[in-house]
Amino acid sequence: MLQLLGSAPVAAGLTWTDAEAAQAAKSAQAARRPAAGAAYKPKFFTAREYATVRVLVNLIIPADERSGSATDAGVPEFMDFLVADQPGRQTAMRGGLNWIDHECEERFDTRFLECSAEQRAAVLDDIAWPQRAKPEFAHGVAFFNSFRDLTASGFWSSKMGVTDLQYTGNVMVLEWNGCPPEALQKIGLK
Repeated sequence: MLQLLGSAPVAAGLTWTDAEAAQAAKSAQAARRPAAGAAYKPKFFTAREYATVRVLVNLIIPADERSGSATDAGVPEFMDFLVADQPGRQTAMRGGLNWIDHECEERFDTRFLECSAEQRAAVLDDIAWPQRAKPEFAHGVAFFNSFRDLTASGFWSSKMGVTDLQYTGNVMVLEWNGCPPEALQKIGLK
């Protein structure tokens, strides 16, 4: 109990002010955009890991009729920026990417990038559904859950992702007439 109470002032000191949070968001956005005409150079990922990340994020959020893919939205750059700045995530990220390569080598005698679409899907299907996963895939499941969360965070915090959500907030309403009747009806209110 004393440890918990003693850590409260430290935790309070680690919270961000609105200005600090806004600055962190600007830094993340700047990291997503390489200089005009220059290819992004990862700060954390090796070239092979970065290529794997690009394939994985696009399998999680592919392009569709409403928006581009996770790579189009700058998700690999977002992930590289976050992981490079968070040492606590680095071992799990690198270990998870190695786990996927090792699993593919065990099953198909080749690494993830060289696997066919069907082979990649077979491995990912075994780790993408935690409730159905076999115990021997626990490390892959933990990695993929975290990776999928980072992918979603990167995509839906990007301009493309916000557009994809069709977010209509931050629009001034001149006159508020209350909740629309169809919305009230849907939740059983009048």
